[in-house]
Amino acid sequence: MAKTVAKLIFIPSPGIGHINSTIQIAKLLLKRDQRLSITVFVIKPPPGSAITNHTKSLTNKALGRIHFVELPQDEVLPKPDPEAPMTFINQFIKYHCKYVRNFVKDMMNQSSNCQVVGFVIDMFCVSMMDVANEFNVPTYVYFTSNAAFLGYKLHLQSLFDTKNLDIFELSNSDSQIRVPSFVKLVPTKVFPAVYQTQEGLDFLVYCIRKFRETKAIIVNTFLELETHAIESLSSDISFPPVYAVGPVLNLDGISGEVQDEDVMNWLDSQPPSSVVFLCFGSIGSFDEIQVKEIARALEQSGQRFVWSLRRPSQPGNALEATNDYENPRVVLPEGFLDRIAGVGKVIGWAPQVAILAHPAVGGFVSHCGWNSMLESIWFGVPTATWPMYAEQQMNAFEMVVELGLAVEIKLDYKKDVFNPNREVTIVTAEEIQNGIQRLMEDSKIRANVKEISKMSRETVTQGGSSYASIGCLIQDFMSNQNAL
Repeated sequence: MAKTVAKLIFIPSPGIGHINSTIQIAKLLLKRDQRLSITVFVIKPPPGSAITNHTKSLTNKALGRIHFVELPQDEVLPKPDPEAPMTFINQFIKYHCKYVRNFVKDMMNQSSNCQVVGFVIDMFCVSMMDVANEFNVPTYVYFTSNAAFLGYKLHLQSLFDTKNLDIFELSNSDSQIRVPSFVKLVPTKVFPAVYQTQEGLDFLVYCIRKFRETKAIIVNTFLELETHAIESLSSDISFPPVYAVGPVLNLDGISGEVQDEDVMNWLDSQPPSSVVFLCFGSIGSFDEIQVKEIARALEQSGQRFVWSLRRPSQPGNALEATNDYENPRVVLPEGFLDRIAGVGKVIGWAPQVAILAHPAVGGFVSHCGWNSMLESIWFGVPTATWPMYAEQQMNAFEMVVELGLAVEIKLDYKKDVFNPNREVTIVTAEEIQNGIQRLMEDSKIRANVKEISKMSRETVTQGGSSYASIGCLIQDFMSNQNAL
């Protein structure tokens, strides 16, 4: 009799960072255990999003025992609401539940030697738990951010549900609060902007309540990096087990792409650790005034640099990725490109992994997305923080204040990606220049990052804490075969 295959259902949310991280953890699990098979349900982003082509390309790939199913969108979709973005995200995910239900039902009926042993859902896809419950299948949450931020969300939900505090008032106060997953007091100014609205806080509370009903939480972090945060989560007996399995990274692009030969060849000619790399994520961009301030800072610093300069997306589509400028001279100071020739490179889309891996790169000015933070740690490149949206302000606070692995340009800079026309504070050339100089000169930060980089590589090898955690997670999945 053929052995029964243990099938996992993965459901990422439709964001590039979430989808890519989900694919990497899926590949990692399959590499560790031949008994597993994974189907990834791909939720297409709202119409008009620039990441549509990215998600479409996934369904045309064959990755061994990973199968991709693109969910249909053949009805009227919920309309994005800039004033209630989290409500829209929740409704958008809920809309796809019926399609997941039908696909899973067919999957179970058509295969006699395949047993669905778990749903692994993205941190924003908690409504999919209801589908898993209909099939009596356990749910696991894949939390693509860090343990400290998970602890922050857990703490706010606890304050609301057990102490009946007004967390909206708390989030909008100018104060510092004790959060169990952080050693230091956390200033409310680094709370994510979306959680400083009642609508956003309602969604946070809803999600964490659902998290508490799952069998376990999988977090893209590692024990040596977030020892305190992970231990604080593990000590909460009312919360599901936490598996720290990171860093989960996509390192396929280390060698770069053919179209990036120019910047890679230029880096080859630079001294070791001499270049600062500026890159702000798939939807990170600035208006012309801020672009000119960055340019002035770079020119005044005299620092070698590679700057990924991207054109803002069209207003009204928060999930739309940025695009390259046809001619960046239209937003840069007059004569800037001529004056910095030989010292710096202004490029469009950047092969971030390949650049961070290059020995000439010695500093990273980043929006502090968690995937980017893990990549910078992996390659031992210290960071200067310039958070923009989502939980990036809290990531920046953790990296600078909590862990001593980064320097600050800003901790509380916030850009409303749902309302891009809202005014934001301009970061001056002097602030940027000072941050870059500290980034490239602080030997203590550099030594800290080199040490944690070594740990990040050891933890995923046999004998490491994340390697062991993944083994325990697989045992958890397999235990469901007998229980279901």
